Amino acid sequence: MPKSNTGSDAYDPQTIEEKWRRRWEDRHTNSVDIHAADRPYYNLMMFPYPSAEGLHVGNVFAFIGSDIHGRFRRLQGWDVFEPIGFDAFGIHSENYALKVNTHPARLIPANIARFTEQLKRIGLMLDWDHEVRTTDPAYYKWTQWIFLQLFKGGHAVKKQAPVNWCPECKTVLANEQVEDGYCERHPGVRVHQRFLAQWFFTITKYAKRLLDSLQTLDWSESTRLMQANWIGRSEGAELVFETPAGTPIPVYTTRPDTVFGATYLVLAPEHHLVDEVTASEQRDAVGRYRRSAIQQDIVSRKVGDREKTGVFAGTYVRNPATGESVPIWIADYVLMEYGTGAIMAVPAHDERDYEFA
Repeated sequence: MPKSNTGSDAYDPQTIEEKWRRRWEDRHTNSVDIHAADRPYYNLMMFPYPSAEGLHVGNVFAFIGSDIHGRFRRLQGWDVFEPIGFDAFGIHSENYALKVNTHPARLIPANIARFTEQLKRIGLMLDWDHEVRTTDPAYYKWTQWIFLQLFKGGHAVKKQAPVNWCPECKTVLANEQVEDGYCERHPGVRVHQRFLAQWFFTITKYAKRLLDSLQTLDWSESTRLMQANWIGRSEGAELVFETPAGTPIPVYTTRPDTVFGATYLVLAPEHHLVDEVTASEQRDAVGRYRRSAIQQDIVSRKVGDREKTGVFAGTYVRNPATGESVPIWIADYVLMEYGTGAIMAVPAHDERDYEFA
């Protein structure tokens, strides 16, 4: 143990930690032969994206938790493979390059070098022999290959859909990145909705299989519930309401047996039939409402306890069960991403329909 200025034994973290990091590196302590491992265990933490001058405390917090789990598994006799890489593509890296006025081709390698230095100083059991960088053509050619296989198999489709858009990030945000209507990275910037052409993977075809597999995972109940909600599988039926002109409006419902109690129809503001079913005297009101709705982010529209708003389209459809005419409304609590973007409203059996009515 090195001596302190007073002559007593003292812990010198720079000296001690450097000694052990060098020894781990020389002995390849954290390298795993992934092909010959007797008890392989894959312990992956998300790759950081090098869009800043260095790691932030959230990165370190998450990596340490994952690393503790990996070390625990290694002590149990598993051959733990803990890979590391850098998610260097994307708008975050581009925005940072614009911010500091440096070309990404020069900036990103420099950032990765800094991130690497910091990650090694933390002392994580990362296997640096298998480091990956998403900007490396040897890596992203396989990303492209996987996409092409999905496309050829009919599992990658392109369509227009609403997204959360941050004007500061200049990119799409996941619902989890929106906090009370604002971007998590830019708390003062309000997120709004845009319609963009996007590629989708048809994972909903495998919803039941995904849900069944959740029960086999050693996860907490809260995590399994969150994943189940994200998968979002529901069972129901599609019913068709018709306008007096004969235009069919399909609606999805989990309770087709309640169609006798349907007292009105609701379309999402983005529904492609809104213009067609809106009466001339209601066009201005519907147009204003649609413009207002599109300024909201998707998350805010999903919140169940907020006040429901809408506007009458000025027209009616026929209830297929009773033959009665029911009014068509446009309301933002109906989302295009769910079902057909149109619902039959049954106030007697649905709390949201009751509140809106």
